[in-house]
Amino acid sequence: MPTKEFKPTSPGRRFFSVTDFAEITTNRPHKPLTSGKKASGGRDNRGQISMRFRGGGHKRRYRLIDFRRDKEGIPARVEEIEYDPNRSARIARLLYRDGERRYILAPDGLAVGRTVLAGEQADILVGNCLPLRSIPPGTMVHAIELRRNKGAQFVRSAGTAAQLLAKEGDYAQLRLPSGEVRKVHIDCRATVGQVGNLEHDSVSVGKAGRTRYLGRKPHNRGVSMNPVDHPMGGGEGKTSGGRHPCSPWGQPAKGYKTRRNHRTDRYIVRRRK
Repeated sequence: MPTKEFKPTSPGRRFFSVTDFAEITTNRPHKPLTSGKKASGGRDNRGQISMRFRGGGHKRRYRLIDFRRDKEGIPARVEEIEYDPNRSARIARLLYRDGERRYILAPDGLAVGRTVLAGEQADILVGNCLPLRSIPPGTMVHAIELRRNKGAQFVRSAGTAAQLLAKEGDYAQLRLPSGEVRKVHIDCRATVGQVGNLEHDSVSVGKAGRTRYLGRKPHNRGVSMNPVDHPMGGGEGKTSGGRHPCSPWGQPAKGYKTRRNHRTDRYIVRRRK
């Protein structure tokens, strides 16, 4: 999936690039597997802005992805590889032998016509979903559960994969894309292979307007604001802040630890930093 570049017919086109979408086999999603998606504009359930610089963007329909992969023992044929506007990865539409259709994340190397299977008896092939107890060490996996039967929660973005390092007792050790080594229960499911769309990181947005299509508004710096709006604002002429970088509410922005979930600290074997 190489990236496609354009002749610099305008300033916005000069650094503009897209993936060539060669792996996409259809332009329309399967309508029963979609639902409406209301834009939040960065606001929470009280209508207050809880995420700054969000809003606008193109309308989207949400694709219902099967992160649980709980149809065990039923073979499914890959019908289509589709684009999903809600995530960086591509999605694959499966047709199960009993007639049901579902979406899954499309791993690298999965093609139309291939058969995938979920369950302990599945082979170690790209797209198959198994409990970690049934996967040999050294295998690259993605779409991993953190809790049994809850559904895949991490290693889901384009080009990512985790490596199964070892199994000790009831837990397996996984090296995540961040470099963190973490324990996960061996009954949690994972999908074999690496998430597709490997060229996603090399795409150049090229112009500000394309960022607006994605629903991201301009992000102005704290040093460009007034003192009433940001701790780093104000000063005569251009200033560099005069203090360590922080948020508008004074929280340090670089290197400050914000993790408070001590309940799961025991599952982290090695930190990502």
